[in-house]
Amino acid sequence: MDAAIPHPRRIVWPVSYRIIASRYPPIEVFERTGLDEKAVQALIALEQMTNPRLRQRLGRLSLVPEEQIVTGEGAGYVMAAFTHVNPRGSRFSDGSYGAWYAADSVQSAIAEHSHHWARFAADSDDPPRSEDMRVLCARVDADLVDIGDLDEAERKRILDPSDYGASRDFARMVREQDLAGLHYTSIRAPGGLCVCFFRPDCVSLPVRQERHLKYHWDGRRVDRVFDYTQERWRVL
Repeated sequence: MDAAIPHPRRIVWPVSYRIIASRYPPIEVFERTGLDEKAVQALIALEQMTNPRLRQRLGRLSLVPEEQIVTGEGAGYVMAAFTHVNPRGSRFSDGSYGAWYAADSVQSAIAEHSHHWARFAADSDDPPRSEDMRVLCARVDADLVDIGDLDEAERKRILDPSDYGASRDFARMVREQDLAGLHYTSIRAPGGLCVCFFRPDCVSLPVRQERHLKYHWDGRRVDRVFDYTQERWRVL
């Protein structure tokens, strides 16, 4: 892929939304504010130990450069996105590194996240079931490459609904330049906007829990979502 990388734009949103499974709590150690260099070095040494319980909690800390490690309120959620990596990858990751995805509204976040969660459930041949999710919220304030600045042909290739080849190639080029991440239109929610961060230290803290949801999988798709805040089901 030979698309030139547009100059990053400053993207500022008062709030963004990210959805994760409720069974994944934050990594508590990163919630502490102001870990000093010695503490960070101790974490890195801890990650290299053979204790499976400790390694499971921290994930692969070696995937994150030391200078990008973040601490503080909600930092455990951020670090988890970069140390507990889905080996199957995602639109902008080939599975060898993590990324933080978020959307500009709860509706857009549900549309994006439920689509990918449904693919996982289908691949696993799951029977009908439900699973609780948590919605995280955080401010966006970063210099991001806007995919909308690419020409139409490149933009369509990168935002192809099912083929992630071009998007992963483009993400690789952006990461090689050590840029913060991407800004793009939602593929699953018309009119929605999304961001993808490649560096944990570019995600704005604090990250807070906004609400809980429940996905219902009917054996073929996520057909409805229960919002615990509104105490009602929403049909998708």
